[in-house]
Amino acid sequence: MTWLVTGGAGYIGAHVVADLLAAGERVVALDDLSTGDPARLPEEVPLVVADAGDPVILRATLDRHGVTGVMHLAGSKSVPESVSRPIWYYQQNVGVVGALLSAMVDAGVRRLVFSSSAAVYGVPHTATVAETAPTRPLNPYGQTKLVAEQLVAAAGLAYGISWIALRYFNAVGAGAAHLGDRGATNLLPLAFNAVEIGVPLTLAGTTLPTADGTGVRDYVHVADLARAHRLAAQRLAGDHCAAIYNAGAGRGHSVLDVVRTVASVTGAAVPIRSGPPRPGDPPEVVAAIDRIRSGLGWCPRRTLLDSVASAWRARSTNLTDVGGW
Repeated sequence: MTWLVTGGAGYIGAHVVADLLAAGERVVALDDLSTGDPARLPEEVPLVVADAGDPVILRATLDRHGVTGVMHLAGSKSVPESVSRPIWYYQQNVGVVGALLSAMVDAGVRRLVFSSSAAVYGVPHTATVAETAPTRPLNPYGQTKLVAEQLVAAAGLAYGISWIALRYFNAVGAGAAHLGDRGATNLLPLAFNAVEIGVPLTLAGTTLPTADGTGVRDYVHVADLARAHRLAAQRLAGDHCAAIYNAGAGRGHSVLDVVRTVASVTGAAVPIRSGPPRPGDPPEVVAAIDRIRSGLGWCPRRTLLDSVASAWRARSTNLTDVGGW
């Protein structure tokens, strides 16, 4: 099979491309490079630099490369930005999906792995969240992911598209030195900045109803997440499928757990300061992963320590090689 990976030069997308290649799949990447970096991709992977919502380029790419399945990872994911730019977020995260599905239908491509998010759950009623939990997203980002899921499901029924949606929890770590997370607002890069620059990491709430007062989240190694995409691709190569799976580690760690792990890995204390909790943030969210374990045979292999250590190695290598991010 040949897979088109939209957002393929991004942090998660490049890991997905690498995993697919290692499994012997043919891959084409499409990325507008707004946050992606071509250096993350092997030279043998064709890179189409374009907007994932451009119908002409989408159809041409599907035809030219003989694409038989699509992994759609392109999109926008900042919650605060989604609040200030809701129309744009719906265009990016729903309109683009509509354009992609239309191009797929026209080209006869009937397999899709869709990148979704745990943000669709909003504030869950239980700490461990199953796919059957109510979906009540709190912000336009989560809303767009839920609407896009619904669009994918509707198109699947109407046009015979076989699909899997993976609801990401918190991707961390690095599968290789050149694949590290450069996100400006993600916890590990911010903690590393605090170590290197000395600007304290602000904790979003320190009196929450958790063991140490800080929020508990599910951190899944990005290489494990990439493997989930490859297993989804293999599942779609078989009989028709329409499924939603949580993609998380299935265990929670507090923000202070992460801080302590960063200190252990780097050998330096992480300066921190207390901040107010973010409105609507649940105290604890952890993925239930029974469904993905039974449906795809997937379970995470790496620990939080693995994630932090690999992220630090990638960051240190890149700082040495290129003088910074």
